[in-house]
Amino acid sequence: MPYTTEEGGRLNNFASEPEMYRAEPPNSTEKRNYLILGTLGAVIIGAVITVAFYASSAG
Repeated sequence: MPYTTEEGGRLNNFASEPEMYRAEPPNSTEKRNYLILGTLGAVIIGAVITVAFYASSAG
């Protein structure tokens, strides 16, 4: 583990830093998948809200 010595002789222990990398922009297939999943998620949320609305007003 990497230790450093501070003033007064105290040791300080630092966590090891992970290797950094640059994120790459999504390609056309990933963009299409994001669009499909977003649309599917919006439809599911809309359906849940619709069911909740009708279930709360049915009684």
